Amino acid sequence: MSEDDCRRAELAESLSEVRQRLDAACAAAGRPAEDVELLAVTKTFPARDVALLADLGLTSFAENREQEARPKVAEFDELRPDAGARWHMVGQLQRNKARSVARWADVVESVDSPRLVDALSGAVRNALDAGERTRPLEVLVQVNLDEAAGRGGCAPGEVLPLAAAITTTSELRLRGVMAVAPQSTQPGVAFDTLSLIATQLRRDFPEAGEISAGMSGDLESAVAHGSTQVRVGTALLGGRRLISP
Repeated sequence: MSEDDCRRAELAESLSEVRQRLDAACAAAGRPAEDVELLAVTKTFPARDVALLADLGLTSFAENREQEARPKVAEFDELRPDAGARWHMVGQLQRNKARSVARWADVVESVDSPRLVDALSGAVRNALDAGERTRPLEVLVQVNLDEAAGRGGCAPGEVLPLAAAITTTSELRLRGVMAVAPQSTQPGVAFDTLSLIATQLRRDFPEAGEISAGMSGDLESAVAHGSTQVRVGTALLGGRRLISP
């Protein structure tokens, strides 16, 4: 059996286990399984792994560093040009990386400031004009649930004003909220707070129904609290395979 065949079998087994967990979590929450999207977090893993996951039926992938994502997306496109993959940026994003991200990302989940909104809007406008992309950029507002200094995300009280700023642009499309459960807080408590924020957001912006929450260790709690997308890396791909550039 080739190395690719071995890795494909390994990923297929992990994917089956993750899907079983998701199905069980949805059933326990009284939700249809199709309510929750599985986003494969492929950071530190090579493009060939992403290609194998695409062969297994996944179409949504996430990266958290622009420097790693850009060449990986390009290599993946060469390996699987007809895959129809959607790429998410889920890591903290510096404004000076907005132009690069606008060239490859379908979704940015880590929007947390008006200045980043402006940078992304301008970058997407330039990318559209240059023919580097064909549609607006979908974005989620990242919420800092413990408001710790230096952590990505805006404070809960800043979500609605930031959402309003996003909707004034023609280059960005508001889709919802994203958060990471703080280690200092029980996941259920954090996700309950996020659910309340998401409900407030939908009242003013009905199109913003996405809740990106839950990872390998806490996806069941996130699904129980309304998550529509879980971001799974370790449970799907295992330990780190490469060193990020």
